[in-house]
Amino acid sequence: MSSASEALLAGTSKAQRAPALLALEDGMVFRGFACGAPGEVFGEVCFNTSLEGYLEVITDPSYAGQIVTLTYPQVGNYGVCLDDVQHESPALRGLVVRDLCATPSHWRSELSLSEFLRTAGVVAIEGVDTRSLVRHIREAGAMRAGLSTLDTDETSLLAKVCAAEALVGANLVRTVSSEASKQHGHLPKSHAFALADAMPSKHTVVAYDCGVKDAILQNLVRCGCEVVTVPWDTSADEVLARRPDGVFLSNGPGDPDAVSETAAQAEKLLGHVPLFGICLGHQMLSKAAGARIEKLKYGHRGGNHPVMNLLSGRVEVTAQNHGFGPVFSSLGPLIAEESGGVSAHEDDLRAWVRRGVAPVVANERFGRIQLTHVNLNDGTPEGMAFLDVPAFSVQYHPEAAPGPTDAHYLFSAFMRLMAGDRDYLNIDIACDRLAGWRFAEQR
Repeated sequence: MSSASEALLAGTSKAQRAPALLALEDGMVFRGFACGAPGEVFGEVCFNTSLEGYLEVITDPSYAGQIVTLTYPQVGNYGVCLDDVQHESPALRGLVVRDLCATPSHWRSELSLSEFLRTAGVVAIEGVDTRSLVRHIREAGAMRAGLSTLDTDETSLLAKVCAAEALVGANLVRTVSSEASKQHGHLPKSHAFALADAMPSKHTVVAYDCGVKDAILQNLVRCGCEVVTVPWDTSADEVLARRPDGVFLSNGPGDPDAVSETAAQAEKLLGHVPLFGICLGHQMLSKAAGARIEKLKYGHRGGNHPVMNLLSGRVEVTAQNHGFGPVFSSLGPLIAEESGGVSAHEDDLRAWVRRGVAPVVANERFGRIQLTHVNLNDGTPEGMAFLDVPAFSVQYHPEAAPGPTDAHYLFSAFMRLMAGDRDYLNIDIACDRLAGWRFAEQR
């Protein structure tokens, strides 16, 4: 046991646990203790800055191929409610925490997080100085790592890490997408204390399941959609044959450039049916329009990322989970007369925030595309709207599982787009953020 691990567990009532080792491909290692299933896994190490919602993070399919570090110091305090699970089984490779609560306390809790991890087969380590690990990732960037409770020899595990497959170029969507179409309408009964009943069905939506979170489907249902999910590589012809009012492109894991089949179908659907994309879906629409995708140094993951809505001038506090993003300038040249007189692209899109302008480019495939949202932390693109075909997308997660509800209006916007409202994004987001919550109805 290292002195750092001893210090982290000092003063706790936890019994001695089996050792575990986390090794990064650049040689950095962290020792700790097993707190999940036994085993050995390899993936890209990343971090999430959410203060709560650990179960939703762990079961988010977008984490396929990754070893997730949670920055909040104690995890598992309120246990596990299985209605909050976002996918039938966790897709992440492993979990890293500072301290895992052994005795949770919450009226909805059904079991402890450690029990859930063991049952789900998730390899996890606690007793790690997560502050040091996160600082290292921020400086060195996301990289391959190995997490083992079986091999705690540093030299041996590092050799395995260096031989492991990289995340870039791997199609992880195929590992989490459904194999057949499914009808969705179930809303968890345990959410009824806080969330209102679903609105009457108004529109039919076909959702590409690239690793979709259950909370996203539930938000579509609550807004009045009849939802059918289809596998990630379903042809556009098959989707259009269902005669949907709209098509949704879901979140999902890994490298967008490895998911060329979904992007190709999105390209065929644009202009034929209203489209809405979230996260990977945003990247699929960007690729369909010919955009270049870049890998971020350490990604955006957490429930507290500020995003400027260039259309409303409001800042949205958002939940995010992605390691890649489109390059706005690669969508086409700026249209100066629709971009505040500016004709030259800038790498840091916060320049548009300072100007108070939502710029428009001329895309050679689909006409005008407008930048609608910008990340205030690093100036990367967070949303766009196609002005000449009915489609829009955002890079972040508006479903608030976990996270704030500032961006709920995007589901309302999709409903308005399907209804034919050309001004569908003109919504008072301060009011819409409370939509569907029982306490809001009772005010």
